[in-house]
Amino acid sequence: MTHTLVTGGSGFIGQHLVPVLQARGRSVRVLDLRSPEAAAGVQFVKGSILDPAAVSEALDDVGEVYHLAGLPGMWVRDKNDFHAVNCRGTEIVLAAARKRGVARFLHCSTESILFGPSNREPVVTENVRTRLDEMPGAYTRSKMQAEQLALRAAASGFPVVIANPTMPIGPHRNLTPPTAMLRYFLERRFQFYVDFVLNLVDVRDVAAGLLLVMERGQIGQRYILGGENITLGKLLGLVSALSGRNALRIPLPAGFARIAGAAMDLVADRVTHRAPSATVEGVRIALHSRPLSNEKSCRELGYAPRSIEPALRDIVGSTVGSRQSFGAAASYKSEF
Repeated sequence: MTHTLVTGGSGFIGQHLVPVLQARGRSVRVLDLRSPEAAAGVQFVKGSILDPAAVSEALDDVGEVYHLAGLPGMWVRDKNDFHAVNCRGTEIVLAAARKRGVARFLHCSTESILFGPSNREPVVTENVRTRLDEMPGAYTRSKMQAEQLALRAAASGFPVVIANPTMPIGPHRNLTPPTAMLRYFLERRFQFYVDFVLNLVDVRDVAAGLLLVMERGQIGQRYILGGENITLGKLLGLVSALSGRNALRIPLPAGFARIAGAAMDLVADRVTHRAPSATVEGVRIALHSRPLSNEKSCRELGYAPRSIEPALRDIVGSTVGSRQSFGAAASYKSEF
């Protein structure tokens, strides 16, 4: 039996994808720096996608690859790490998979690279073509470069498909950035925020959607795996209603948000060396965000995301039931 390799299989999306694959009868192998939870029946190769030897070992007798591994978030101490992991790591995995003759390769990208100053469409689809020079920071540049590598591989004949999840929420052992953001606001009676459009999706729908992209997606095509478009202001109102906690919501102007993001970046880079509450890159993405469309994924793949309210109830319930202080959210953007 050939195996299915999931790079980054111990991450947020990976932890939900692995059991979906197992339920479909796949023999799953995970390449990651830490072992996956509830890993019964899962082969584990400890290693980095930057290590060609570990990648080669993980690819032994593999028929399909779900490439989820990446460096998430909007801040790291060394910004070069984004390029190293997200771009160079993708290059290493693609080259090794191609050399092994893998039958199918799924590259997990992000919706963040679909927003740019030149994109004026009221609803963003897979047809948008943003440029590298439009990317607002090191993270998005690295993710766009990685997706470009995947597209070039597909154009040259390697069977690559691409998924662009939006902002997944749902159960996980650690705080993911969207969950941290919501808990951050829930802990405050005065909620200062920049209003922008988010697309939230239940992480279990993303996992199911990745399987659909792998099985039904057209080579060289990208597929948005999203859920519901909602403004941050409306989301905070919904979360407040679910929690029963009243708060004064105070929208901030874009200019103030840019200045605050720059100041927080500076303090994080030079003083605290910890992820800030907001970053310039995150603010720029928010200001260029648009509603996203699932229409292509629904039409071509049979993708059918559920309501996000149950996942929001889980987040609210776990927050209200805990006295833990969550500090500042790392950024609004989630990853794997």
